Amino acid sequence: MTEPQKGICAEPNLHAQYLMFNVIDDDAQVIRAKLAHILNIFEHYDEEHYEAMVSGVIAIGNSYWTDLYPGLIPMELAPFPDMECDDRNAPATPCDLFIQIRADRADVCFAIGSEVCELLKGHVELFEEVKGFRYLDGRDLIGFVDGTENPKGMHKRKVAIVGDKDPDFAGGSYIHIQRYRTHMDRWQRLPVKNQEDIIGRTKEDNVEYAREDKPAFSHVKRSGIKDAQGNSLEILRQSMPYGDMVVKGLFFVSLANSPKPFTQMLSSMVFGDENGVYDRLLDFTVPETGAAFFAPSLNFIKANKDK
Repeated sequence: MTEPQKGICAEPNLHAQYLMFNVIDDDAQVIRAKLAHILNIFEHYDEEHYEAMVSGVIAIGNSYWTDLYPGLIPMELAPFPDMECDDRNAPATPCDLFIQIRADRADVCFAIGSEVCELLKGHVELFEEVKGFRYLDGRDLIGFVDGTENPKGMHKRKVAIVGDKDPDFAGGSYIHIQRYRTHMDRWQRLPVKNQEDIIGRTKEDNVEYAREDKPAFSHVKRSGIKDAQGNSLEILRQSMPYGDMVVKGLFFVSLANSPKPFTQMLSSMVFGDENGVYDRLLDFTVPETGAAFFAPSLNFIKANKDK
């Protein structure tokens, strides 16, 4: 039976470490073996610190996939859909490997990240790391609950994991990441009602606006996309706030059984509807990076470690 990586559908955690690498060694066989060993690192810490609810994800960048795994390619593998419209843009960032580490203990995330970086030393360069954390009762730093629309229970698997339509890559997941930087001073100057209109939800009790009251520019409206038949196109979000006393933002992580829902959602936010009404939240929080990956199943990573 094809088994997805544990971190794909894991429950939310208190802490996360996001590691982004570019490969500087062309020995793909060594990299394949080391990625399989990272799975062992995840498993070891999960067993040793079971109370920390450790989970991890290994994902390969779209442009590096054929170098690492020559031959079969995930059916819908595609570059990050970088977009630009007026003063809004969603840039693409070259990235070969993305490692997501999550746990309910910050020290465990740090320990795993240290082992991963030591293992990959000499083969990759770490060009960015971001430490995510749970903020209050699961809110973004702008004060609103994040991930409210996430699929629940077993429906997560249907949304996030590739099925039998691409049997060679069943159990995998298409991942998109973006690091958003939030202009907190500008946001905090807005009256709460204006903030709620931009989000499409009430701030304190997280109640979604009625359909007729939802502004076309609201984040809920622009990110809630549907297909031609009116069915919702869903993604699984694993985003977490990051920052310090100077820089604040959201590290956005999307997982899905196809890259299309994310691409359509981002287009709806950046370009807007037929009248050009875009997501007003982008006036206050700006994506500074963006990359596309595929996270293959555990079976795939292990089966190809010695090839």
